[in-house]
Amino acid sequence: MADEKNYITPQGHAALEAELQALLKVERPALVKVVSWAAGNGDRSENGDYIYGKRRLRQIDSRLRFLMQRMDAAVIVDPASQQGLEKVFFGAWVSLYSLKNDSEHCYRIVGKDELNPSMGYISWISPLAKVLLGKQVGDTIQVSAPAGEEQYEIIQVSYQAPEGL
Repeated sequence: MADEKNYITPQGHAALEAELQALLKVERPALVKVVSWAAGNGDRSENGDYIYGKRRLRQIDSRLRFLMQRMDAAVIVDPASQQGLEKVFFGAWVSLYSLKNDSEHCYRIVGKDELNPSMGYISWISPLAKVLLGKQVGDTIQVSAPAGEEQYEIIQVSYQAPEGL
């Protein structure tokens, strides 16, 4: 897993950078002030501001280390600069028609740090994304799901967000 590439879209990288900056420049300095004030109040063993502040500082520092490692390992892939945009590659929005349920679904293939199933963002290492990669409009795919085998037809591939997203 250490050798695995951390592919990420430019938007995903910007979101990680924004979180890092907010933690580093806003949340952590404000918490340091609270902890310093609490430490000056004397007995730290029963000082809730101090105890919980220190705990939160450790959480923030852990998250900062994680974000820095993920960003250092990131390989930014701009979907707009890819060739062969009629096929499904990293960053693509893919509309699928479920042959089993007679329904339509839209997914975007993104990096592991951008995963958000409620928005349709699926990781490029997910079973569905692995089956989709390299396919194009009109292809039929079969995916093993917990509810059984699912069959989908690819009805649209786009590298621009669909209207309304």
